[in-house]
Amino acid sequence: MRSTRVHVRPSSRDPRPPIAEPLQTEYRPARPVDVEAAVGAQRHGRNDPTFLASGALRTGGVLWRASRTPTGVATLALRRTADGTVRAAAWGPGAEWAVDQLPALCGALDDPDGFDASRHPSVAEWHRRHPDLRIGRTDLVFDALVSAVMEQKVTSLQAFSAWRSIVTWYGERAPGPTPRPMFAPPDVEGWRHVPSWAWHRAGLEPPQSRTIVEAARRGASVERAALDAADGEARDRVFISLRGVGVWTSAETRIRAFGDPDAVSIGDYHLAHQVGYALTGHRTDDDGMLELLEPFAGHRQRVIRLIYAGAGLEPRRGPRLAPEDHRDR
Repeated sequence: MRSTRVHVRPSSRDPRPPIAEPLQTEYRPARPVDVEAAVGAQRHGRNDPTFLASGALRTGGVLWRASRTPTGVATLALRRTADGTVRAAAWGPGAEWAVDQLPALCGALDDPDGFDASRHPSVAEWHRRHPDLRIGRTDLVFDALVSAVMEQKVTSLQAFSAWRSIVTWYGERAPGPTPRPMFAPPDVEGWRHVPSWAWHRAGLEPPQSRTIVEAARRGASVERAALDAADGEARDRVFISLRGVGVWTSAETRIRAFGDPDAVSIGDYHLAHQVGYALTGHRTDDDGMLELLEPFAGHRQRVIRLIYAGAGLEPRRGPRLAPEDHRDR
């Protein structure tokens, strides 16, 4: 992977200071990778202020991602060429870190060796159709933890709305020529000092906001411990030591931050039903899901990704769960 700096002329319509030269790079995956799926799994809803897809990569589109790296805010823009090369440009003080982390974000550290899809005929078929499926990772522990906490026991629409509001209000404007204003999340201290009324206005319930604020008080030590942990079980112990964080939130954090190929989000409202329907044609519960996934130990999250990529999901039989809005209480 090589990096160069290329000058980009700032837009005359952009009210911000002139846009600095980006750091550019090319990443050539050793094996085919569905970059759009690997990176897109980090998106928090359609209007995520940290993520924007300007068209599909396969037709010349660009994926934009704003993040707060250990060295500062960065904006990353990704294109893909016909031969599978990923071309990236990065702006901001965290540009070099974002460029260095690009292969991991695209799934380079996800190793499918040892995965035996033949243990279930449907899994084998989905794997045949999606051989380029990889699980990307951000290595940004606290952002992954916060987004998972926001999604506890609420609908996706509620969680995504809260994420969008808080990141836009208290995050930092993303550098670079983004097609629309984008924002990087607050730093750990920023999350800690979001006022109570802002959480309420964003629609996040008090248990979740308290968990985020209390986790931020230990943010640096939690990040260090999670990064130093040897495996998923050790990371579970780190995250579950936080009040308000259980096995579901820990698994979701491991998936987003570390691309854990074996993590299973036990307690999810839909997951067990979808896994059961995909593998047996019938719903199941968490215990049944774990039994069905046991033959794929070490790669259970990979099977779940394949189910969502290739299986027909269970038909809806009723109205969507109605979101509860506590803001007027």
